[in-house]
Amino acid sequence: MKTTGRKTVKGDKVSAPKAVKAAPSKAAVAATPAPTHDQIAKRSYELYLERGAVDGYASQDWVRAEAELKS
Repeated sequence: MKTTGRKTVKGDKVSAPKAVKAAPSKAAVAATPAPTHDQIAKRSYELYLERGAVDGYASQDWVRAEAELKS
């Protein structure tokens, strides 16, 4: 068996190194736009209505709406 550069030569057969999958680029990850303030507010209001318009949960609704829209 001879080695020539990055390839291994075995008789008549030549094997190339295994291909490595590239990690996702930062541009591909950042391509998903963050939800806007208006989108979060709308979803937060929908959650408020789903609960029966009970006051006192605005912060929780906002955080939940933001998390839902980011995923």
